[in-house]
Amino acid sequence: MTPTRILVLNSGSSSVKYQLLDMRDRTRLAVGLVEKIGEDTSALAHTPLLGENAGRKRVQETRFADHAEALKAVAEELTADGIGLDSPELAAIGHRVVHGGLKFSAPTVITDEVMAEIERLVPVAPLHNPANITGIKTAQALRPDLPQVAVFDTAFHTTMPEYAARYAIDVETADAHRIRRYGFHGTSHAYVSRKTAELLGKTPEEVNVIVLHLGNGASASAVAGGRCVDTSMGLTPLEGLVMGTRSGDLDPAVIFHLERVAGMSTDEIDTLLNKKSGLVGLCGDNDMREIRRRIDAGDKQAALAFEIYIHRLKKYIGAYSAVLGKVDAVAFTAGVGENAAPVREAAVAGLEELGLAVDADLNSVRSDEPRLISPEYARVAVAVVPTDEELEIATQVYDLVSK
Repeated sequence: MTPTRILVLNSGSSSVKYQLLDMRDRTRLAVGLVEKIGEDTSALAHTPLLGENAGRKRVQETRFADHAEALKAVAEELTADGIGLDSPELAAIGHRVVHGGLKFSAPTVITDEVMAEIERLVPVAPLHNPANITGIKTAQALRPDLPQVAVFDTAFHTTMPEYAARYAIDVETADAHRIRRYGFHGTSHAYVSRKTAELLGKTPEEVNVIVLHLGNGASASAVAGGRCVDTSMGLTPLEGLVMGTRSGDLDPAVIFHLERVAGMSTDEIDTLLNKKSGLVGLCGDNDMREIRRRIDAGDKQAALAFEIYIHRLKKYIGAYSAVLGKVDAVAFTAGVGENAAPVREAAVAGLEELGLAVDADLNSVRSDEPRLISPEYARVAVAVVPTDEELEIATQVYDLVSK
């Protein structure tokens, strides 16, 4: 029997998201989330999607001191469903790794050398790579005989030309410290750009797409013929669009000003820009549903935050329209992009000269399926394409290990 199952792990600093998929028909066998690892009370929510208990979520609240304990509990839940980590049907474990630098442009079997490079990239991804490393080491201990594969958030963006990836600073300094645009959310941008082409009845090589991944973290990409040519996030996930708690684009001198005038330390400024800015900094909320509720109630601060958010979105749509020259589609994805019809409507409003328009009735429809929300006369298609990063990771991992 050729193993066809892939376990996908997304390890955060205090959480692990996971999915088990069978790549014969791309079905999910189980999904789950472990939260608050290392805190007094952790939580594991596990949902089998196969057999007599399919769809029945099991929740246990206990304390998982570290990722090793959490993943051991995940393994026990899977075993209880008859799909444990010791199954001969398990082909590999795929790990989401946020930063792969320039070295990793494709899914990669994890070796000691690969791990060393991921660790060397910690300074440019201090919030993410350490947690990813922990998840990898824990999974390796559980199944040392199994291929462990890293799928990098940055990989899809390695096709950017140098003129898009380079910052205009001293070249020797930039090269010495790996300072350049890397981009993130790459698995989502890859999946959504490809699905958008399918929605248009074309191959990825035939279309140019602007992908707007709008969640608590948000990024835009310009994809020409299936290859990323520009993206909004840079050296870190801080640059670009207004996000839930991150500032996005900012005059670099603001940092110097806060240091000199406000007496803030580097760590304090880092916390301000990454955790206390964006929508939460502008109006105190980073949940778009709550912001819209406040706007409907006449809250001017929430309205201003929304306007700033939309203004930045429009700037990137316009900029990437210029970068691509010809745009076939703009695709909205992720939590906000898939569910917030007012965001989609506002982001496209006034861009008719760029060939963009939204049909109000189509835009109001809620669905888990990829769909067009632009009227038939629109020169550029506007799409809502639910992202599926776990399926994208599983697909890349399976394609690698089944060769």
